Amino acid sequence: MNVIDSSGLLAIATRLQRLSDQFRKEGTLIYKAHGIDFEPKWSPVIYTLYRKPGLSVVEVAAEIGYAHPSTILLLKELEKAKLIKSKKDKHDERKRLLLLTQSGQHLVAEMQPVWKAMTAAIEELTSTPNNLMKAIEEVEAKFEEKSFLTRTRARLKE
Repeated sequence: MNVIDSSGLLAIATRLQRLSDQFRKEGTLIYKAHGIDFEPKWSPVIYTLYRKPGLSVVEVAAEIGYAHPSTILLLKELEKAKLIKSKKDKHDERKRLLLLTQSGQHLVAEMQPVWKAMTAAIEELTSTPNNLMKAIEEVEAKFEEKSFLTRTRARLKE
């Protein structure tokens, strides 16, 4: 067992990052194997705009749970790849509404069977006695109640 694995809860962020990296790395390989030129890091934005077209930048950031600057970086990459476009809001000229381009819509259609297979494979991986997705949801809910920072500060005062 390496140092990180043996450090227990202190390394939770590192362990989750490793898991995320593994999913993204293999996701890239899955897409390539099916002739799809797609970066898994784009998934949250593409999927969100597929399900909810016409969102603003702020709304996309809220939907995917990313900070505004991180969202902007992803949006720039997707615009450069010609997968998304923006148009001005008819009610507020300052606001940009984001949509999938025709290429983006075609890509989503191509990815549908791959997403279905990936979902089944992820279900196999996460359906353990401790069910990872359920555990993640529970931890996210606890974060909503009280942050890691607040909890740690309280422990330091004890």
